[in-house]
Amino acid sequence: MSKRANTELLPQEKRDGQPFHKVSEIGSRREQSIQDEMGEFEDAWEDEIESDEDVTNAEDGEGEDGMDVDQVLPAIEESEEPPPAPQVYIHGTHVLNKDEILEPDDSVYIMRHTMNVNWPCLSFDVLRDNLGDERQRYPATAYLVAGTQADTAKNNEVVVYKLSSLHRTQKDGDDSDSENDDDDNDDLDEDPIIEHRSIPHQGGVNRIRAQPLPASAPLSSTLPYHVATWAETGKVHIWNIQPLVESLDVPGSSFDKPRVHTPAFTINSHGRTEGFAMDWASSGPSSLRLLTGDIHSRIFLTTSTPSGFNPLSQPFTSHTSSVEDIQWSPSEPTVFASCSADRSVQIWDVRSKGRKSVAGIASAHESDVNVISWNRLTTYLLLSGGDEGGIKVWDLRNVKKTDSVDPDPSPVASFAWHKAPITSIEWHPTEDSIFAASGADDQVTLWDLAVEQDADEAGMDDTPDGGQDVPPQLLFIHQGQKDVKEVHWHPQIPGTVISTALDGLNIFKTISV
Repeated sequence: MSKRANTELLPQEKRDGQPFHKVSEIGSRREQSIQDEMGEFEDAWEDEIESDEDVTNAEDGEGEDGMDVDQVLPAIEESEEPPPAPQVYIHGTHVLNKDEILEPDDSVYIMRHTMNVNWPCLSFDVLRDNLGDERQRYPATAYLVAGTQADTAKNNEVVVYKLSSLHRTQKDGDDSDSENDDDDNDDLDEDPIIEHRSIPHQGGVNRIRAQPLPASAPLSSTLPYHVATWAETGKVHIWNIQPLVESLDVPGSSFDKPRVHTPAFTINSHGRTEGFAMDWASSGPSSLRLLTGDIHSRIFLTTSTPSGFNPLSQPFTSHTSSVEDIQWSPSEPTVFASCSADRSVQIWDVRSKGRKSVAGIASAHESDVNVISWNRLTTYLLLSGGDEGGIKVWDLRNVKKTDSVDPDPSPVASFAWHKAPITSIEWHPTEDSIFAASGADDQVTLWDLAVEQDADEAGMDDTPDGGQDVPPQLLFIHQGQKDVKEVHWHPQIPGTVISTALDGLNIFKTISV
């Protein structure tokens, strides 16, 4: 008895709709010719040849004998259309879903690094180094000093960080500052090197500020480098961190720990009242002046002498609520400004009798004034940031005297982009129209007052649907940190910004500044 193909055992009406036919039309014709000459044989190509109809009819995924059969998928057509562009997240306009996270666009960063810490460092300052000013080459190096907010008082520290191997984030083919650009660019996105030295600190550090060193007087191995800490215990400690910096730079070097771990001086003028406001005067190392303000509205001045530090006993008392921030005038050595939870900004002269302010703005903001920054280049401009999220620029030439009955002056500029309290604000050290700000809405923003909207674009509306207008002066928004507390420019690496938050520190440079 001759053999027949399996499919020929079924009539045509039964074959239609079968899960997977194994014989194509070509195979059928070949089989027919063999039958005419030699009888009937099994099709040798039965398991190798498939027709388009056979493939499309294989819907059940199972053969006649019950065996699973792989489903044949249609070929994927290549599309020449580019993938959709990532959506830009704008705070206050867009809302992240539960399964969404923010991803940084590294094409807008020249450098971007993140640093985790053992304990939150909610206050820090940039240390001046001997590596030169106006540094443009990468990899870069930066020195920071930070104070911790640990779980218990005894676990707190003052930490000096050395961040090296800070590489570029993106390749910049137009950079010709270095003869070894190719070598630099080959090492993009390498991990930075983090080294640190620490000093035990009793109590959390509310604020930390380093003694300002002018460019003409770089860090010396023989002169002290002072840092002041506002402790939650109500004490202000002054430390000499020069041995810690030297130990980071000189391999194998050591220092006298008992001496370095002991404050050079402790200010007890505030008693047990804690505070946050603090600023050093920009004077030489032989004549230092430190202002500290507490939550009971008092401001104390401490000066240095050849034999040590001398706190003055009489406070400055014109504020009626907590002093939030203090800034010495960059041009007048006896003048400083302060802001307070009483919504005012006050101007003081240490030579005035009675320790009262000489001028001020009684209602600078609708709520507490948290931070201020005095422009070091255009010295009549002062920035202020409020608890309502507003940022204002003041012309101090218009500020009224304390005994004047004139109304408060109007700010020369005002911005309401942030939707939570402003936590830090600072002018650019070498560009008098640029400043950085941070807010409790997890944003770090960069601004340029010199930018004005083009007349041709005035009628164009590129605001996201349902969102707020983006001010033309807003250059950049850096996000991704939680509970941002402070932001500072690096004075020796142009355009470099450092911010600290509950989850660590970021150091970055954008294409905008």
